[in-house]
Parts: sequence; C-alpha cells; structure tokens
Amino acid sequence: MAKLILMDGNSIAFRAFYGLPLLTNQSGLHTNAIFGYARLLEKVIKEEQPDYFLVAFDAGKSTFRHKQYTEYKGGRQKTPPELGEQFAPIRKLIDAYGIKRFEHEDYEADDIIGTWTKLADEEKFETIVITGDKDLTQLASEHTKVYITKKGVTDIEVFTPEHVAEVYDGLVPNQIIDLKGLMGDKSDNIPGVPGVGEKTAVKLLKEYGSVENVLGSLDKITAKKLNENLTNNQEIALMSKDLATIYRDMTFDFKLEELKFNNEDSEEKYELFKELEFNSLLDNMEAAEVDEVASFTAERTDTLNDLGDDISIYLEVHDDNYLKAKPEFIGIADKDFVLVKEAAEFDADELSQFLNTRGNVTTYDLKRQVALLNHLNVEFDGFNEDIMLGSFLLNPSKKIIDVAETAADFNVSINSDDFHYGKGRNRKDPSADETKDFVADKVQAIEKVAGPVADKLRADEMYDLWHDLEIPLSKVLVQMELKGIKIKTERLKEMEEELSGRLTEIEEKIYGMAGEEFNINSPKQLGVILFEKLELPVIKKTKTGYSTAVDVLEQLEDKHEIIEHILTYRTISKLQSTYVIGLQGEVTEDSRIHTRFNQTLAQTGRLSSVEPNLQNIPIRLEEGRKIRQAFVPSKEGNVLLGLDYSQIELRVLAAITKDESMLEAFTNDIDIHTKTAMEVYGVALDEVTPLMRRNAKAVNFGIVYGISDYGLSQNLGITRKEAGQFIDTYLESFKEVKQFMHDIVQDAKRDGYVTTLLHRRRYVPDVNSRNFNARSFAERTAMNSPIQGSAADIIKLAMVKYANSEEAQKFNAELLLQIHDELIFDIPESEVEAFIPVIKDIMENAIDIDVPLKVDAGYGTDWYEVK
Repeated sequence: MAKLILMDGNSIAFRAFYGLPLLTNQSGLHTNAIFGYARLLEKVIKEEQPDYFLVAFDAGKSTFRHKQYTEYKGGRQKTPPELGEQFAPIRKLIDAYGIKRFEHEDYEADDIIGTWTKLADEEKFETIVITGDKDLTQLASEHTKVYITKKGVTDIEVFTPEHVAEVYDGLVPNQIIDLKGLMGDKSDNIPGVPGVGEKTAVKLLKEYGSVENVLGSLDKITAKKLNENLTNNQEIALMSKDLATIYRDMTFDFKLEELKFNNEDSEEKYELFKELEFNSLLDNMEAAEVDEVASFTAERTDTLNDLGDDISIYLEVHDDNYLKAKPEFIGIADKDFVLVKEAAEFDADELSQFLNTRGNVTTYDLKRQVALLNHLNVEFDGFNEDIMLGSFLLNPSKKIIDVAETAADFNVSINSDDFHYGKGRNRKDPSADETKDFVADKVQAIEKVAGPVADKLRADEMYDLWHDLEIPLSKVLVQMELKGIKIKTERLKEMEEELSGRLTEIEEKIYGMAGEEFNINSPKQLGVILFEKLELPVIKKTKTGYSTAVDVLEQLEDKHEIIEHILTYRTISKLQSTYVIGLQGEVTEDSRIHTRFNQTLAQTGRLSSVEPNLQNIPIRLEEGRKIRQAFVPSKEGNVLLGLDYSQIELRVLAAITKDESMLEAFTNDIDIHTKTAMEVYGVALDEVTPLMRRNAKAVNFGIVYGISDYGLSQNLGITRKEAGQFIDTYLESFKEVKQFMHDIVQDAKRDGYVTTLLHRRRYVPDVNSRNFNARSFAERTAMNSPIQGSAADIIKLAMVKYANSEEAQKFNAELLLQIHDELIFDIPESEVEAFIPVIKDIMENAIDIDVPLKVDAGYGTDWYEVK
C-alpha cells in the first residue's frame, strides 16, 4: 500500500518556533523553526518512508471563511519577526528535500490537506497528516492517521478514529466539527454557543449526534440556561460548525504523481544545512554517504621529484607542544601525487632545497609546521597559505581543533576518530602504516580545501587580512616562540620565600581577627567565620552554603577589616601558585620560557599567550609587578625595551567615529581624559579635578568595552542611576560616538556581523535575540569589536612591518613578546637610543588613520624596570 504524508506547513513552523530556544546562524538569521522543521522531516522520512509527500501552507490572505465571518481568526497575535523571517528558508528547506509544497489564496492549508486525504482514501492510500492543530482530527479514517505534534515537533500523539473516541468520550472524527460548532474555538476565533464548553458539547453530541439534531431537540433540553443559550444562538452554532468544517473538494492543477518522494539527499540540501549551520544534520548526511576519503585519488609516490611546484605539506606529531616535540611523519601532496614518510627518512638538506624552490606552499597551522621543520634542521618559513588561519577568519567563533574539522567545513571528510591525538585519549597509538594513511588524507585535504578557503576569504573581503597580515605575522610569532625570553630562576625562588613569609603574616592577622585558626581557602569554613561568628550581612548563598566569591567580599570591605586581608591573601596565593611557582616549571634547559602565541582564540583578533600565559601576570599589586624582575635580557650589555601604544583604542574610536572633540584632543596632544572631563562636566581646563579626570577615564574606557550603567556604577562607586546619567551626558557631549554606537548595532542587526578597519569580521548572532540579556551583550560586542579588533590589527601590522623593515633589521634587536598593546625587545643597550626612533616610526605609522598614533618607550635591565 502506497503511503502519503501531508504536512500542515504553518502549524509545524509555529510549533517548532515555540518549542525550541531561539537559534541563529552567523549571518544573524533565526533558525530554530527551520531546525525543528528539518528534525521533523528527518524523523518522518526515516520512520515512515513515504512514497508521496506534500506540505500545505496558508497563503496568508483572506479565504472564503473570512468572507463568511469577518472576525474569523481575528485577535491572533502578529507573527513574531523572528519567526516570520524563517518562512522563506523553510520553503527552501522543503524544496531541498524534494518535497512538493502548495498554497492557495482562497483556501487554508487544512482544506488542501482535507482534499488530498479524501482523494487518498478513495485510492486506499495509507495517509498520515502531520499538524499541531487538533481541528484536523476530523480527517481521521480507516486509511488516514492524524499526527498531532505536542511539545515542540517530535513529540507526537496519533489520532485514529479509535483514539478520537478515547479522547472525546465516544465521538467519531466527523463529529469534531459539531463539537467546534457548539463550544467554538478560541484559537480561530470561532464563537460557538455561549456557556457551552467541551464537556457539555460532548454530552449533547453523544445524545443527539450533531449540531442540527441538538437544535432540533431544544424541547427535550431541560437545563434552563443551556436551552436559552442554544435557542438564542442557533445561527451562530451552525455558522461555527461551517467555519470548523474542512473543505475537501478543491481542484488542483497537478496530479498525484507530482507528490512522488524519492528520499535522495541533494547537494542543495547539503549546502543549505551548511549555510544554516545545522552541524548535527550535516554529520548525519556525511555518515550516510560513502566516505569522502575515497575521493583522495592522488597517486602515492616515494620521491620528491614527482611533486610539482604548488604543494601542501603537513608534519604530524603526537605532542600538543610543537616547540618541544619532534615530528614523526611528513606528508606532501600536489594535485596528482602524495608522499608520506617518517620524518627520520628525510634528508634535511634535500627537503630544505625542495621546499625553498616551490612556487606555492600551503599548510595547516603555519607556526606549528615551521617549528617542527626547525626540529629537523630544515629552515623554511615560505608558506604562502595557511588554511587554519583562513578557517578562523571565516568563523572566529568555532574552536580550532584539527585539519579534519576545518576540512569538513568545506565538504571534505577525514575519518579522524581513531587518529586524533589529544589529552584523555584512552587507546593505543595507531600503527605506522595507519598513521601514514591518515597523514596522506590530511595533507590531501589541505590541498583540496586551499582554493575554497581563499575564494571564501575573497568573497568576505578578508583575503588581504589573511595573506598580508595573519600569515606573515605567524612567521614572526614562531621565531619569537622559538627564541623565548630568558628567566632568572633564582629571582623566582627568592620571591617564593618572600611571598610565603607574606602569606604567613596575613594568615596570623586573619586568625587574630577571627579568634581562631581555620582553612582560609575553604569557602565553607570562611563562610561560617564571616557570616555566623562575625555576623556580617549575607550577600548571596549557594547550594552548599554562603558565597565568599570576590564580588561578595568586595561588597563587605567596609563592614570589617578582615575582608581586606582575605582579599589580599587570595591575590598573593594566586601569584605564588600560578606565577612564582608555576613559571619555574616552565623554564627550559636554555634558561628561557617559550610561551606560544595563539592567533585563533580571541574573536577580536587579539593574540593570546599560552603555556604559560605571560599576558595575564597581575601588575596592580607591587608583588605582581615584581614577578617581572625575573624576566631579563639574553646577555650582559643587553636591556629589555618596551614600546607601548598610548590609548590606542580611544584613538581608534576617534578615527572610526570622526568625533570632532576626540580628534581635536589627539591631534593637539591634549590629555583625552581631561578633555572628556571638560566636556562632560562643562568646565574649563584648569577646573578639572583629579576626581573628574578619574571618572572621565572610567567612562572613556568603559565606552570602548561597551560598559553598562551597572558596570560603570561598580567602577566609580556611584548609583546605577548616576552612572546612567553620566553615560548619557558623555554621549551627548560626543555625538559622533553616540551615532556610531547606534549605527554599528543596526549594521550588526542587518548583516549579522561587524568589521574592523582591516575588514576582520566578528559575528554577533544574538543581536536580534528576544532575550534581553543576550541581545544587550551582543549589542555591546557589536560596539566594541571594531575598536578592539582594529587595535589588535594595528599592533599586528606593526610587528609584520618591523620584520620586513630593512632599517630595523640592521639592529641586533630581537622581538620577544607582545603583551596587549606593548612589544618587548631584547637589544644591546648601546643600540637603544638609535633603535627607538626607528621602531616608534614603524609602530606609529603602521596604519594611516585620521588620528596620530603615539608610542611610549622604556627600557631596563629586567622587565620590571622597563616602565
């Protein structure tokens, strides 16, 4: 028996929308209804295996029922815009599945479905109606089942004639219209008879069978009020029944055969899933397909001579830390050949000569590859393309893991489950032959996706950012990583003793104030001391007791002097464990620390320092600043030189907004915080007090980071209302900044992303969210990302230009670290005065914007003395 599926298009869309949390893709399109739709289609197709399929939609216009009763479906709330924008993609989704869809301006989806169930019943088809509307249960028959979606779209209640009788106490499907005639239907604004609910309606129909029979038996209905209501509303009852009756005699200009469903995955469906970012559905498609690894058709070779001018190369190593580990296998591929050998099999000179004579060399994770080649004594950093960096630019919110994940984004599959080395793997290492095959697949995947990555970057206007900034920067960073920075270990040991003594002193003070000894690091014991013994006000509770989080303790600082000591104790404890002791474990045999710089972590484009993180050494406390005393030049006669961009983010803000007041301040070298205080407080230069400047500074930097009135109130110790007024006054004083903040949010809502001066994208999908907190955060992200991202791009540009400057390279300076807006060099002291103007010129002219960039310089015998 042939099987036909009939789906109520609009009803399912509403069910999916309200049944799933709001989702968006990177372009900002809401996708929760589309995703729910796709999940239901997948479930129905898999479980029912239909031969014919039709989705019926309401055309959204007045139908014959509106002509009969103008208030039909009146009072319904407007479709939320977050759902409305999903109807076109839903129709596109249905088309991608190869499913017929239909709508008619004079009829509803119910009528389309009703007509086809009648036709199918005549042909004795097995028919399944899928809807969220119980009105359609009137269509249940010997051959037709009605699936009512309940919570979301995948929880289904199946209505057969038997189940209709169970639910409605013995009624048959065609009595559903009589039921609606008597009780009405609020969802469709069908009036029914006043005072008649479902229970009464069912009782009447069980006794009299239909609305007409009920009205013809009024003399038998003894309940006075019910009789009165029925008598006075006979026309309304008959009209209500008529409105609830599905019309089943439409004519169509297409035949049954056009509803034929083939259940074949299409390229259109695959591309739509990619566009909508339905990764789980993509995975299911890929799992069902023939493994695409089979499409790697390059011939295996053992000789470099077979490989052409344009190649891809990938070195495999188990260890995550490529600065320490030697490569185990090397894979090289062009469009025709792939070569994989154990690293030990390669001659360093031969490999070096081969690589340095290629025209175009592509890889994945350039820094890693250069470092691994360096372990083999192969000097090569001439990579032209890095698909990892390209992939990150295209999707900065996606975690970078391995070649397989990046390749999958471009429809190239690698079966990497057994070979993805990482922490926590509980399996034996693969054999050499297995790993060779895996490396062969990896390097061929790199070769395959290099073109699509470059094409997509061009389409998104980020090719230059990739090719001219991120790739050259990666070459600079790997040299910094390999050099490392020299550490004076004995200074760290001295500090360890000093801080241990300091912690003991603080402990004794805390114990004295508490009246007893206890474990200060135990939130439970600390909570008892503070909130029971010392009876401080309880700010917040957790599941396990009192909260002693930092924000809680900060609110209690003025309540008892013990709080200040506890906060200091915590800070120094962290300094001791994380940095003073922790850094000692990171020092290598060459007495250096080799941090790694991550280009694919921060969505703003800022570099991150990892293993160890040297960007987060706390410097607000003197004890934290002193940790920098352990970082020293490489040899006698050298110094560490620091060059720091001054207020770069505020300068970028001025350049982007073209705000006249800000431009005037920076152009004339007026202190921007003083200028802001003058504008906000309406005072002259000589009337600006230190407090005014401090407040202005807080709001200046707060604006850069999208600060809220709450955040500013916390920073300044004022009320939220006062902070809000302060921000409002600021924005009225700097009107172009206010306009920028408005416009950039609107751009984000339209495009789904914002960009830096160099076209780096930051996607903000929640900017259209119905959730206030999610939307507010996304709006702040939209405001600050162009500023932070542009600042990050500028210092990266400076690093690349320094590396390419013939004049700068004449000096014996080595770039060691990038710490936020600062560069740290190791240089002979005798060259410092000549080098500073050269490097300042490079940094201050890294980019041409309307605001002068300013760089401050300082140097000393250790990092602590640099400032």
